[in-house]
Amino acid sequence: MTTIWATIDSADDGVSAVLAGEALREAARARGIRLELEIRRGETVLDALDARGVAPSDTWLAVGAGSEADPRFAMLKRVDVQIGEVLADAPAVLAGLGREAAPGNSGASSRKIVAITSCPTGIAHTFMAAEGLTQAAAALGHELRVETQGSVGAGTPLTPEEIAAADIVLIAADREVDRGRFAGKRVFASGTKPAITGGQALIARALAEAQLQAGTAEAAAQGAASAGRGGPYKHLMTGVSFMLPFVVAGGLLIALAFALGGIYVTEDKAAGTLAHTLFVIGAKGAFTLMVPALAGYIAYSIADRPGIAPGMIGGVLANMLGAGFLGGIAAGFIAGYGTDALNRWIRLPRTLQGLKPVLILPLLGTVLTGLAMMYVVGAPVAALLAFLTDWLRGMQGSSAILLGILLGGMMAVDMGGPVNKASYAFSTALISSQIYGPMAATMVGGMTPPLALALATRLFARRFTADEREAAGPAAVLGLAFVTEGAIPFCARDPFRVIPSLMAGSALAGAISMAVGAELRVPHGGVFVLPIPGAISHLLGYVVALVAGTLVSALLLGLLKRDAKA
Repeated sequence: MTTIWATIDSADDGVSAVLAGEALREAARARGIRLELEIRRGETVLDALDARGVAPSDTWLAVGAGSEADPRFAMLKRVDVQIGEVLADAPAVLAGLGREAAPGNSGASSRKIVAITSCPTGIAHTFMAAEGLTQAAAALGHELRVETQGSVGAGTPLTPEEIAAADIVLIAADREVDRGRFAGKRVFASGTKPAITGGQALIARALAEAQLQAGTAEAAAQGAASAGRGGPYKHLMTGVSFMLPFVVAGGLLIALAFALGGIYVTEDKAAGTLAHTLFVIGAKGAFTLMVPALAGYIAYSIADRPGIAPGMIGGVLANMLGAGFLGGIAAGFIAGYGTDALNRWIRLPRTLQGLKPVLILPLLGTVLTGLAMMYVVGAPVAALLAFLTDWLRGMQGSSAILLGILLGGMMAVDMGGPVNKASYAFSTALISSQIYGPMAATMVGGMTPPLALALATRLFARRFTADEREAAGPAAVLGLAFVTEGAIPFCARDPFRVIPSLMAGSALAGAISMAVGAELRVPHGGVFVLPIPGAISHLLGYVVALVAGTLVSALLLGLLKRDAKA
């Protein structure tokens, strides 16, 4: 049964407001309608409503000329009437609410929703979530506008007018996004997976549970709503997503430098040549900023803009102390949580609030992070990184194959989910320490699942539906581009047979990649970066790994799957 949430506003005549309230209650009892009512007279509120039970199908009845916008009921259909109308004929007022107020009706009126979708790499999950939300909103009868924050920035960005007109803001992202634009709006945040697999349920939940963002843009910029942010994994993925462009640019420039200048391009005698210049730009420019970017945006994800400076400075110190990406991760979390705690602890008069995000928090956050890195964290983490680096570089034979099996298999567990991203983040971070083997194993393990499924639909057509056979072509292209998510539609229909088959092929591909000593300097691009001279070592062995993993998964799919029903 739906509920009518009634608010009666009367600044002057409290008696009339009370009488109107009683008239509404009596009319609601007579019609069998559930009514929740509060009366406001200036600063006084009688029977204040607890709106935690508000549902999208409910109705807000705003009684009185002075009724203002109420964020508790912003998601509901609003009906405005005057106190005199209620006193004259309260039953008619309730009858005029229409079907939305009828007992047992569960239909919700159309809402205007703006949404943002984003994932750490800004490729597949970003657009799959946008498609899922778009289809779900159309099915529910809501108006939806999506901004995709992909690998090249915001696609179809939301305008201020669209944001102002929206009932809620839905953020479906696996990394933190800037919420400063949404001050004063009701905001709901989720990962991308619910948007892909259950868009209608996610929209219904967002309409019911969205929370009011900080009331001013300044407050939002200070991170006042940080309590609603994701956990450590999401913060780490935010840092990785902002670090990726530095890794890609630096890796490709270094590969081009070696292609043009040979193995001696790093020596002083090559100074002044184009190859040496490209190497300096990549290694001394892009790669130097990788760890500060990682640390800065981990801190940003936790503490919003005031965390960026302490995080990046902590990342620079991590580089200086030899703590590398592990030190950058530590600096990011110290800066983020430290700055967020300072923001909550420091209380200033309203006139001085503007100093917090631009002066007080960056300064104190930097002092806290810097001292922690210099005196507490830096040296132990540097020793740990040195041990890890020596161990990985010294891997030979069975130990290297075991690492390849682990990294490759993880890429096929959840097709872009947390396990997949953990393998990817680990391998990408190692590039900053000039360890390139794990990246090669990770990428070949991620390319194998969509390619294997595309091949299996040709070899064992009866095992797949017509829709799956049609999806084989796009899946193959996604696999070649290292977009593992191309396998998701196939896994969703038969996960217990498909996922183990794909894990076996990806693990084999990763093992062969590590066994032949393949090293990849670029963290993305699939087969399209392989022709670049210097991007990959042991190219022939790497291709063998990809082909072997694809064939094994395809054959296992043909063996384990049953014929598709017509």
